[in-house]
Amino acid sequence: MSNGVPEVGDQDPAARNSPIAGEDDEDTLFLRHDVPDDAAVCWFNDVPYADGSFVRSGTVILRCDRGIWIESGPADPANP
Repeated sequence: MSNGVPEVGDQDPAARNSPIAGEDDEDTLFLRHDVPDDAAVCWFNDVPYADGSFVRSGTVILRCDRGIWIESGPADPANP
């Protein structure tokens, strides 16, 4: 764990995972159609994370946004 943000590694395709999208990704709107409107958690390798939570997956920080992981920046604070 770094700066209070858990390191979760890569998504395991055999586990329950929420989709990952870029902040300005055009596909985000399409992904929202596949996620329930009341999604209050994002899943990463069978672990639920509350809406608004941050995790580090490799070199990327992800933020849970109503059932979709949004890429929120680099995980290396020395290389923003």
